[in-house]
Amino acid sequence: MAVSMADIQHLRKMTGAGMMDCKNALTEAEGDFDKAIEIIRKKGQAFAAKREDRDASEGCVLAATKGDFAAIVAVNCETDFVAMNADFVGMTKSILDAALESKPADIETLKAAQVNGRSVADLVTDRMGVTGEKMEFNIYEHITAPTVVAYIHPGNKLAAIVGFNKPNVDEQVAKDVAMQIAAMNPVALLAEHVSEEIRLREINLAKEKAREAGKPENLIERIAEGALQKFYKEFTLLQQEFIKNPKQTVAQYLESHDKELAVTGFKRYTLNAE
Repeated sequence: MAVSMADIQHLRKMTGAGMMDCKNALTEAEGDFDKAIEIIRKKGQAFAAKREDRDASEGCVLAATKGDFAAIVAVNCETDFVAMNADFVGMTKSILDAALESKPADIETLKAAQVNGRSVADLVTDRMGVTGEKMEFNIYEHITAPTVVAYIHPGNKLAAIVGFNKPNVDEQVAKDVAMQIAAMNPVALLAEHVSEEIRLREINLAKEKAREAGKPENLIERIAEGALQKFYKEFTLLQQEFIKNPKQTVAQYLESHDKELAVTGFKRYTLNAE
């Protein structure tokens, strides 16, 4: 049967599938939208099953804020060609918009959220049917604070979000801290916030290196503690050298603008090898 351009465009809006895919699905479904959506979904599922063992190391990472809420989402795919495609980026943005709107507590709740009458999980499956590539939506991070800011590094491969303890934080200060997090990859706010797992890893690594270098056994503990303090200086946000002025720490930079200003939390995600 013949299908109208309006119907094709409506199905495309609902599924994100290509114009020809929508036309073929509507033709096969004899104009029934629910059946056409099911045809597109099953096509995506078939591609997903065939490409289960493929590596999806490319993708799109986006972040944004709404009020006191900030979120990061990332959708992986196989190739940079698909990652840069406007429809793929648009799908990722629609997932981010759904997160900002509903503020889900976890990724499973977000996967069930509705976008144009389709669940987020189904959107990703449908897109696999369109591109023929494996896709994964496994990253969702969020924070809530009186002031939140998001930073996306050019290329959509790296993003950071950060929260502050006060409302109406100076926009440039907030952006500077978000860019610091993106560039310097801190593991925690302060030394006391570093997990025991990371602390033990760094201590053991320092001891191993000291022994390999032939250092006396009675100095190993002291050397390891020194290495741990160096790690804290390099990888805890407030102790890091501020990238715009290495003579200051990030804590000193914040204090120079507002003695009461504090970072309440941050998240960072990247597809880049580090």
